[in-house]
Amino acid sequence: MPDSLVLIPILFSFLVIALASKEIGSFFRRLGLPLISGFLFTGIIAGPYVLKLLSIETAHQLVFLEEVALAFIAFAAGSELNWEEVRHRLRSIGLITGGLVLVTLTLGTLALLFLADFLPFMQEMPTASRVAVAILAGAILVARSPSGAIAVINELRAKGRFTQTVLGVTVIMDAVVITIFAVNISIADALLTNVSVSPAFLLLLLAELAASVLLGLALAWIIRLILNWRLAVVKFPLFLLLGYGVFLLAEWTRHYSHDFLPFEFLLEPLLICMIAGFVVTNNKKYSSHEFSDILHLNALPVYIVFFTVTGASLQLDVLASTWPIALALFGVRVGSIFLGSFIGGSLAGEPMFHNRVRWLAFITQAGVGLGLAQTVAVTFPEWGQSFATLIISVIVLNEVIGPMLFKWVIHLVGESHSRKPTPDFDGSRDALIFGLEDQAFALARQLSAHGWNTRVASRSAAKHGVPEMSDVQIVPISDLSLETLRSLDAGKAEAIVTLLSDEENYQICELAYEHFGTDRLVIRLHDRANFERFHALGALIVDPDTAIIGLLEHFVRAPTATSLVMGMEEGQDVVDLEMQNRELDGRAIRDLSLPVDVLVLGVSRDGHTIRSHGYTRLRTGDRVTVVGSEESLEQISLRFEAQV
Repeated sequence: MPDSLVLIPILFSFLVIALASKEIGSFFRRLGLPLISGFLFTGIIAGPYVLKLLSIETAHQLVFLEEVALAFIAFAAGSELNWEEVRHRLRSIGLITGGLVLVTLTLGTLALLFLADFLPFMQEMPTASRVAVAILAGAILVARSPSGAIAVINELRAKGRFTQTVLGVTVIMDAVVITIFAVNISIADALLTNVSVSPAFLLLLLAELAASVLLGLALAWIIRLILNWRLAVVKFPLFLLLGYGVFLLAEWTRHYSHDFLPFEFLLEPLLICMIAGFVVTNNKKYSSHEFSDILHLNALPVYIVFFTVTGASLQLDVLASTWPIALALFGVRVGSIFLGSFIGGSLAGEPMFHNRVRWLAFITQAGVGLGLAQTVAVTFPEWGQSFATLIISVIVLNEVIGPMLFKWVIHLVGESHSRKPTPDFDGSRDALIFGLEDQAFALARQLSAHGWNTRVASRSAAKHGVPEMSDVQIVPISDLSLETLRSLDAGKAEAIVTLLSDEENYQICELAYEHFGTDRLVIRLHDRANFERFHALGALIVDPDTAIIGLLEHFVRAPTATSLVMGMEEGQDVVDLEMQNRELDGRAIRDLSLPVDVLVLGVSRDGHTIRSHGYTRLRTGDRVTVVGSEESLEQISLRFEAQV
């Protein structure tokens, strides 16, 4: 690490650039591009070739930040490998992984050897050195992006045989790639220093791998000790320090062995950190998701730092002369992925249609690949940065194109379960309630009193007959299938309320989410362990145990406001209105001439709450929460919902 006094102004300047990087990354995401592309772009602009806010020397002084981030990336790669999720399809996952590794590693290595004469930093290298560079490139081209794959799968709520296999291959690939890279970097170092690959060298290589594994296990034990601490705020900084300590230990070991031993002993920091992440996540003795949660919650600032520094380190002059090579390597990688995936899937007996299209799911590349490229840049400073620039340009192409292709193939194989767009409001407020009990009837009566068309659907009514209730429409049903929901015109319901068991509630909510895009899914929860399942569907969850406590608390703290919200104030009500009148689009709230007894409490737009005031301009589709007399609310409801 550089001198601390020199480092302070450098870190302050970089902090400003990092804040800008965050905003530019968000802008890139709004354009449909990956966040990391925005971070890399910011680093390039701030770097020595454009604005020169970060010089080459400054970027070198910030290399310790890269090492901290690399440790984080390796921790995350290990934690993403959940053994229980992949072991059920281990044969298919293993064969496809093997096919991808063998084909991509071989063709990637051969491609770079073939193109060596066109790369300035390789032209003067002897054959052994070219082989060293090529095998490192081949290993990095194998890498995938588990985080990118998981993000797409979560976005589309994808599930099925195809998705399960792709995810298993993607998360296992990181472990395989890091292991292969650890072997290859030792071989490359031997080739570059003219050390013969003898039996003694192979024994040394095995000893290095064994030492890295043991250190990974020891690191997992230390992490577990930290997780047991109650002071949560210090855990993440300590994990980063541990990761950086692994890099320092590897560097010290290398220098000490070089000075005092007849050989260099190379530890692989990425392998050590990845093993630690894997063991903490999967070992039943540890059985903690806290580590993964901490990594997930703090990932963004780490990635901002890493990719911004990486962008600033890119040698644009090298990139300008090597971009055709980058395109060629991109093409070789895509072809290798298709061939390896097809061969592996065919040997595993996977459906032929899946074998033909599975390659589309493996293009995405990000964290680990970039980390390995930067590791080469640090380990071999003479040519490493030029190498990293070339490889990173390939990774950026993969990262831009890969997610789009993955989304497309998920839809193609029919395993997407994303939300159907919410239908336009038809002028009638319809609510469908599942559950034949007193709460269902009481809710139906209250909604009807506020102008809603309500129906109660029940399987019990089909078995035991419809109760005599003239004021509540009860519909007997035989099951909870999609056909049944369609027969109930569930697609026209603005709200669906489920008062059944959690499994039955989830079945209804999932069907409504995927096939109807129902605006409001309201469920009564029985087991809090199922909270996240419903939350992922955007459901409004009522937990009776906590709801009553929360209600009592609000009556204690704010009895008048709570009574108003609960509809207990005579002649007063609180409602959510969707603004559909296009004539009001862009009008400020102060210009709407609302009744004097009406108050706008808030505006929700695209799922985000806006702090509204008189100058807030409404947009079509906004959901406006208002309080006032029932007569005034009915008046503005008709005005807001008028279709023009």
